Formats: sequence, structure tokens, C-alpha cells
Amino acid sequence: MPTQKMNRKDFLKKAAVLSAAPLIMPHFNIGKAKPKLSEEVIGHGKFKYRVHLHWGDLDPSKRPVKNCHEMVMDSKGRLIMVGDETKNNILIYDKSGKLLDFWGTSFEGGHGLTLWNAGGEEFLFICDTTGSVVKTTLDGKELLRLEHPSKYGALDADQPFRPTETTIGPNGDIYVADGYASNFVYQFTQAGEFIRKFGGQGDEDDQFQTCHGVCIDNRSGNPTLLVTSRSHNAFKRFTLDGTYLETIFLPGAFVCRPVIDDDNLYAGVCWSRLKYLNRTPDSGFVTILDKDNKVVSNPGGTAPKYRKGELQVMVQDQPIFKHCHDVCIDEDKNIYICQWNASQTYPVKLERV
Repeated sequence: MPTQKMNRKDFLKKAAVLSAAPLIMPHFNIGKAKPKLSEEVIGHGKFKYRVHLHWGDLDPSKRPVKNCHEMVMDSKGRLIMVGDETKNNILIYDKSGKLLDFWGTSFEGGHGLTLWNAGGEEFLFICDTTGSVVKTTLDGKELLRLEHPSKYGALDADQPFRPTETTIGPNGDIYVADGYASNFVYQFTQAGEFIRKFGGQGDEDDQFQTCHGVCIDNRSGNPTLLVTSRSHNAFKRFTLDGTYLETIFLPGAFVCRPVIDDDNLYAGVCWSRLKYLNRTPDSGFVTILDKDNKVVSNPGGTAPKYRKGELQVMVQDQPIFKHCHDVCIDEDKNIYICQWNASQTYPVKLERV
């Protein structure tokens, strides 16, 4: 699977190492009748979309949101979203944008959401950035809880643990990305027994700056781990036992979780770059890579350009999105976008055209 590789010197010159968090702004959208899809088409090449900004709007006096962090789709086609509003951490939609169910009142830092299909039985893994990872049934029954790594001898008790994402390996192993604290990826058995950790904060090839997301990539037929290094504008590939393999550099794009659908890799871009080491406030777009990890479309962003095989800086082109935090792809290849720090807006739909 060819991709753009760099030595450490080049990587350090190009990577942007920065983290900050803008304040949440109030939002009073009452979410009345849902408007039709916009006639505006965004994206590039074969990946173009119509924008439905109000697809997921609800009455905030009844079902409020703070930040719509992540979304997955179950085998019944239900779209399950996690956020950090404890009146309803989990919102479950159908594909028309109708609310089907809701639950969750304890995840103050509800952030990461992973769906695991274990031989036809489906489970959720919820990352709470206040310091826990919880495995649940689809209706919210808690089955397993992973707590501070110090309980497993993997971290000192006084070191923070703020997990942001999980993924589940082919054998059921649980990988936890501690993206807002230690920047280690922790590996557990499916029973919750600690195996190892790898990564950590730094600028070496096998280290991270904000390991915000993680997923299993099976596209080559040989499963590997893709881990976000958001402030490096990159995804980093590892073996399932934590050995570094390569870096996919995405200049200008502060990417969140990698999402694999068929041969393509999708990701929300939480910020685009304004200048060399700065993030543009209230920016964001979606980036799409093909099976060779070449960027083929940036809905809401500038068209991808390569010069002598090197990807050029990508930035927001249209002020449609604010901080795209995650994407979910349905069977019709529509994209559902969760946004962080976006004035408490609900999920957005991009209809594939």
C-alpha cells in the first residue's frame, strides 16, 4: 500500500505541534421542520455531496447537545452518536434524521464511540475523557470498565488519563488511545487484562502529538493499526503489537479519527492550518483518501494537489463546517458529520451525488 514516507528530520520540519481549545458558544436553534437538502455541491472528483446542515436538528429544550463527538452505524442502519451532554449522552437516529432513542447520563466527557460486532452481537465502547472506557450493550447496559492505567501498572497514579478513542482488534483486543493526556495507546485483552502500551508524547516516528483516534485497517488484507497524530497532521501505522510502520502526512489538516469504508479512508478535520504553526479558528472540512492513501476529495476544503508526488497544504475552502470531529459513512456512501465546539449544533449530513 504505497504512501508518502518521511524521515524524522523532514517530519519535524513539516509537522505542526500545537494544542488549544476554543470556548463553547451558546446556541438557540429550536430545530423546527427539517429543510430540504441544499443545492450546493461540495467535494472533488467522484466524491461530491449536497449539504444538509439541519439533518439531525432536535429541540434543544428536550434533547440538548454540547459537542457532537462521534457516530457509528449499527447493523440495523441506526446512527448512534455520543456527546458530552449528560441529559442524553447517546442519541440514536434513523437515516432520515428522526430520533429513535436516547440514553446516557453519566459520561461528562463522552467523546469516543466504537461499535464492535462480535459474531453478530453488537457492543459499544465509550471513551469518557474524565478517565474511563466503558463497554455497553446498544441500549446502555454496562459490561466492562477500563479505568486509570495505574490500576494495571501502566502509568503513575498522579499522571492524567483522558482517553479519546478505542478500536477492537481481530481477536477482540481493545486498543485505547489516550489522546488528551499521556499520548500512549494501551492494549488490553477483551476481558480487560493489560497487555502493553506504545507511543507516548513526542516527535519521533513512533510517538504522537494528540493521538486522538485509532482504527483497524484491513484494506491490504493484513490488519494494522492507524493512529491519529493530530498536531502532526498525520496518521501513523503500527502493527497490532505496536511496532511503527509508516506515516501518512496530511499537511494542513488536523485530522481526528480515521474511518475505513470499503477501500477508502475518511476523516473529519478539526482545524485547517492558517500559517505554518497556527490553526484557523472555527475551521474544518472532511478529507477522503483512496486505497493507496492518496487524498482524492476534501468536502469543504481545498482540492487536493500533488506536486512531484508530494501532497500540498490543505485548508478550509468554504465556511460550512466548524471543527469536524468525526464522520460516519452509510451504505449509500452518504457522510454524517459530528462537530465539536460548533455552537451546540446537531449532526450534519452530506448526501453523495
